Amino acid sequence: MPHSFNKIWIHAIWATKERTPFITKNIESKIYDFMNEQLREIGCPVRIVNGMPDHIHCLFLLNPKKSISEVIKQIKGSSSHFINQNNLIPKKFAWQTGYAAYSVSESVMEKVFQYIQNQKKHHHKKIFQEEYNNFLQLYGFEAEK
Repeated sequence: MPHSFNKIWIHAIWATKERTPFITKNIESKIYDFMNEQLREIGCPVRIVNGMPDHIHCLFLLNPKKSISEVIKQIKGSSSHFINQNNLIPKKFAWQTGYAAYSVSESVMEKVFQYIQNQKKHHHKKIFQEEYNNFLQLYGFEAEK
């Protein structure tokens, strides 16, 4: 084959440090817009960024020249800097160290998009730790305690 092709959609999730609910309604769109712009700038087209006060979900197309860890490190770092430089919260902001990232098949893309879009409604039923543990189990990892 003379050319290389890939199309890998990633559903990434990460939390604020100590899961502190820093991302309030009045600043969330600024943060989501910034992340969206940063992802696009590094060649990762975004389908959606959304979340809750203590965590973020992103659905993006992975740039074939970047690793998932590079992309997430860049987005977490630049968004922390953006939040702190613009004094969007009264304290120093930081993300937790880890993250979760899953590949998404084209056949379930719309379902994942809807899931991310409806985070606030979804979390009326299930807290973040439950949701995170469910994802871990779904993908064959051991749930956190």
